[in-house]
Amino acid sequence: MLYGGIMRQTYTFHVNGMHCHACVVLIESELNDVSEISHVRASLKHLNVEVSGNFGDKEPEHVARDLSEVLKLHGYTLSIERQKHIAKWSDFKIALPIALAFAVLFVLLQKMGIVNLVNVDHVTYSTAFIIGIIASLSTCMAVVGSLVLSMSATFAKEGDQVRPQLMFHSGRIISFFILGGVIGAIGSAFTLNISATFALSLIIGIVMLILGINLLGVFHWAKKFQPSMPKFIAKHARGVSKFNHTFTPILVGVATFFLPCGFTQSMQLYTLTTGSFLQGGLTMLAFALGTLPVLALISFSSFSIHQSSKMGIFFKTAGLVVIMFALFNIINSMVIIGIMPPVFNF
Repeated sequence: MLYGGIMRQTYTFHVNGMHCHACVVLIESELNDVSEISHVRASLKHLNVEVSGNFGDKEPEHVARDLSEVLKLHGYTLSIERQKHIAKWSDFKIALPIALAFAVLFVLLQKMGIVNLVNVDHVTYSTAFIIGIIASLSTCMAVVGSLVLSMSATFAKEGDQVRPQLMFHSGRIISFFILGGVIGAIGSAFTLNISATFALSLIIGIVMLILGINLLGVFHWAKKFQPSMPKFIAKHARGVSKFNHTFTPILVGVATFFLPCGFTQSMQLYTLTTGSFLQGGLTMLAFALGTLPVLALISFSSFSIHQSSKMGIFFKTAGLVVIMFALFNIINSMVIIGIMPPVFNF
């Protein structure tokens, strides 16, 4: 098709490595920066991306290779043909024992009273912190990592590398506390009864269960049920990193609160049930602190779990741990409302 005397071509490529709605935002954002492309639309449902632009006389295979180079840092590749999904069940030989060892350690710490990870009444700050650690290494937080890298590249051109990173992480931690507190305060205005609290707790458990199943990388149908922040909000949040202004790193840190990470959204849902500014703020603060070590590592190095040869084992282990937390949450919610007797005597 001709536009202004320039031939515009449209191709649809299959995306390998796409896991969640954050991947959609990240892929579209990265490809929109390619000068040859005028329009891009990614689909999690179909695991593909449609690109339009002027690619000259390049064959579709050539275009796919070039765009894969742009995306490979984030763990994605493009192909003409849909690649057969390989579940790699063999990874469970290592992942399952590690997850079970974590469960045993968790029970021992709980019994000894050293760490209170599970409470029948609420999600503890320790749990929120651990969920933050898992989230920072998951595919859902890939978009936050790319945001950090994008911002770093913008300020590195002026030789300013350390200060923006410190401002970003400070802004992120402070904003998670304040915005988490606001959500908690909003919850207090609604005065949730037992049934409403149970419903929200059940939703949180189901969201976490879906996230855990997605991390296993063996059931593609689960991707369809994963919740997402509206795309236009996520795109604007990510677009902040393109600005080069003194306070941009702080704004980017604040923007991460609105990015489409299912883990973040499940914690945001929980803070609504706290009905307290302080408790809601501290929950989101604990979650943000859990994500800090890995995001800081990304800030000052080229660290990426997606480039590791053990990526499959790690995600399956993390998935099993998240499923364990989800089941604890669902069962405890049923205990609180009286549907079933206590199962875990912690």
